[in-house]
Amino acid sequence: MLTTVNGLAVLAKELASKVSSYAFVDDVELSCLLHDLEPSLYTVKAVLILDNDGDRLYAKYYDDTYPTVKEQKAFEKNIFNKTHRTDSEIALLEGLTVVYKSNIDLFFYVIGSSHENELMLMAVLNCLFDSLSQMLRKNVERRALLENMEGLFLAVDEIVDGGVILESDPQQVVHRVALRGDDVPLTEQTVTQVLQSAKEQIKWSLLR
Repeated sequence: MLTTVNGLAVLAKELASKVSSYAFVDDVELSCLLHDLEPSLYTVKAVLILDNDGDRLYAKYYDDTYPTVKEQKAFEKNIFNKTHRTDSEIALLEGLTVVYKSNIDLFFYVIGSSHENELMLMAVLNCLFDSLSQMLRKNVERRALLENMEGLFLAVDEIVDGGVILESDPQQVVHRVALRGDDVPLTEQTVTQVLQSAKEQIKWSLLR
């Protein structure tokens, strides 16, 4: 699980308190130290899933980089055209960092700013794919996804909230989606799959 921002803030304050007790640290130096210790949030700009024709199956944008649907779909077509025939997992496009992977007839994308940590973006991508793989019993393809869109919505919300990366552990995501299953009208098959996956993950966690 990702280190919490609150935990980093507490650590920074404790360290700053200790450092300030030394006579050789003046106010300016302490201010610079505190600035360096300010916790930063790993963020994404968008999460996309396209089919093998480049058409949108799922898209969630977290800022106004592409404020209109027309601009978003133009970007999606561009990103698909630049990536669907390559073996690379990372691309720079329109000043953005794009990490992606494909499976059968689906293309998964996580978009970040040009200075965002690529490893964190890849962690989000892998978490989303692995979570869906568990929920769909490894049948990660277009038809299965369209039949279980509610589970996809819940999974993305558990991983990213308002653009801020909250979770990178697919086991935790699947477990939380299962807990929320009673509150959201998922299909009976999806709820069964999610609950079963969560139970298996909990069992193995207890046996470790």
